[in-house]
Amino acid sequence: MRPSDSVDAPRLSGQHEAQSRPVQQWWALTGRGVSKVFRNGEVIFAFISPMFLAVCFYLPLKSIMDATPGMNYGQFLMPIIILQSVSFAASSAAMRSAFDGAQGINTRFRVLPMPAAVPMLARTATNAMLLAISLVCGAVACLLIGWRPEGGVTGTLALVGLVALLGLMFALLADGIGLVAGSPEATSQAMALPTLILGMLSTGFVPITQFPEWIQPFARNQPISQLTTAMRAFDSGTATWELVRPSLWWCAALAAAAVVLLILGNRKLRS
Repeated sequence: MRPSDSVDAPRLSGQHEAQSRPVQQWWALTGRGVSKVFRNGEVIFAFISPMFLAVCFYLPLKSIMDATPGMNYGQFLMPIIILQSVSFAASSAAMRSAFDGAQGINTRFRVLPMPAAVPMLARTATNAMLLAISLVCGAVACLLIGWRPEGGVTGTLALVGLVALLGLMFALLADGIGLVAGSPEATSQAMALPTLILGMLSTGFVPITQFPEWIQPFARNQPISQLTTAMRAFDSGTATWELVRPSLWWCAALAAAAVVLLILGNRKLRS
């Protein structure tokens, strides 16, 4: 062996260890987050949340809405139930971020030899796992009230892709809200009120014709209504670029807002 080989070997070993350490840290923090998801019962609430919404609206309104020609209320209600699952995953993401900040965990991470992005990436992986579970639970709730995919393989995959994209962007935004808000109480209010108001004033529960004329423009063009329109189009196999484009723009807006909030939140941690 050449003398230079014996010198380079420890150097290469040290470089490999330096490269693998962030991955090991990310894996350990992700495991911590996933274990807390199961330990805190979030998986159970991931099913209860969409099922509760389905029961509260489907049972009282089914007979009324099914009287409308061509209406299958279980099919009609599917998008808002799936979006409730997305909202639950995002709310959990915001609370997780807020609790880490309130309990000083993020501050402790900053004094460790760890890249600043590792905790956020670990929370993102945990949030993605909970989002996947929530979407499965939401789909089960929809199937139980009579929803059946009618868009074929392509339409169903596009529907899942749109919802997954929305869920990931919403979870990143929620993570940023938790960092900036700093307290679980403020985070809870920041997440609950907008989604509640937009959800009730959307076409997720009733057709646009059921709203008074003066509020129909808002109800038709607000983000939840645009998303439900795109989801129903994918589910029925009638999707067009004009129907889907507004939802993609809303996802892009969520991504931009998430970047801003995450930057502000990380600056707040450094101060």
